[in-house]
Amino acid sequence: MSENWDVIIIGAGPSGTTCAKKLVENGFSVKIYDRRQEIGSPKRCGEGLSESIQNLIGKIPDRCIAQKIKGARVYAPNGKYLEAVLERGGFILERKVFDKWLAERAVKAGVEIQSNSFISSLIKHDGYFAGVKGEFLGEEFEEKAKMIVCATGAESPLRKQALGIFSKLDLIDSCLQYEMSGIDIDPDFIHIYVGNEIAPRGYIWVFPKGINRANIGVGIIPGEKTPKFYLEKFVNSQLEIKKGSIIEVNAGCVPVGGMEKDMVTNGLLACGEAAHHVNPIHGGGIKEAVISGKLAADVISESLKKGDVSKKALSKFNKLWWEKRGNRLEKVEKLREVLEKLSDKDLNDLADALKAQDIIEFTRGSKLSILAKVLMKKPKLIGLAKYLL
Repeated sequence: MSENWDVIIIGAGPSGTTCAKKLVENGFSVKIYDRRQEIGSPKRCGEGLSESIQNLIGKIPDRCIAQKIKGARVYAPNGKYLEAVLERGGFILERKVFDKWLAERAVKAGVEIQSNSFISSLIKHDGYFAGVKGEFLGEEFEEKAKMIVCATGAESPLRKQALGIFSKLDLIDSCLQYEMSGIDIDPDFIHIYVGNEIAPRGYIWVFPKGINRANIGVGIIPGEKTPKFYLEKFVNSQLEIKKGSIIEVNAGCVPVGGMEKDMVTNGLLACGEAAHHVNPIHGGGIKEAVISGKLAADVISESLKKGDVSKKALSKFNKLWWEKRGNRLEKVEKLREVLEKLSDKDLNDLADALKAQDIIEFTRGSKLSILAKVLMKKPKLIGLAKYLL
């Protein structure tokens, strides 16, 4: 069977383009197909990132950054907040510009990208995935490759076709975000609001993109009331936000748990959100996508050089991912499960007992014993405390 490419990647998000760039630099031919008319659009996140991401991808151009931030304020249900300052700071992206920058870097390295291309099915040959079938501007096409990478995000049915991966409803956050202008907020911090009345089993975020502009959104487990109900309720309760105008609306789903143990099969590997590589506590996926894309490229490069893209050879990716990120993120998933069971009073008490910097460490899967000790002081929460340890 003659191949057109060494690797075909489905999806031009951060995981797909990072993987592609590294593969080309390692000497392989790569083509990316993306279903969107415009790479980076529509945006599906609050666009916040820590400065440390640049350790993974290099210096991000100023045009990709809307606002630099000092840290985060996390608001308890009673309005009290903890203010955590990031050692190196962070920034709010212009996600559409950022994703295009990643794609442009990949193209300059030698990757070929084709947007507006819907991949309808995968080709199999002798028990190995070996190509794709799709449609571009009304015309059907077929391309073959030695290896397929599924970097489609969490909503594509191709994951299920290839690996049996599907997203459980209780591990999917339903999200709605307004980009608003004409508001007044402190632009030096991101603002996170938690509480069962504010956003049950989730949170509301305000990510500044300047003095008078911000992404304001909500992510919750689907329930009786919609994300729109909670977001509108919040916006209308904040005088400095209520007076603003909505200049963009984005909605979507984000996996917040259920990371896959097995992400490979003969001739195919899934990475990024397609494999649920997302931080379960805040739903951020860019950093995890970049890390998984790089790890995927390393394993695929080694497999192609040996001429072996079997499930056994590619399984090294499972091992590397879980060693590098998965085990830590699994702790974060436990943290989320515990927080979802707390009452508003419990959350208020935590705000009184914890230090701001503890919050940052918790989201990294670190120092959870500190939280467990606080929970141990309440008899009814001892079981949850032990679950964290």
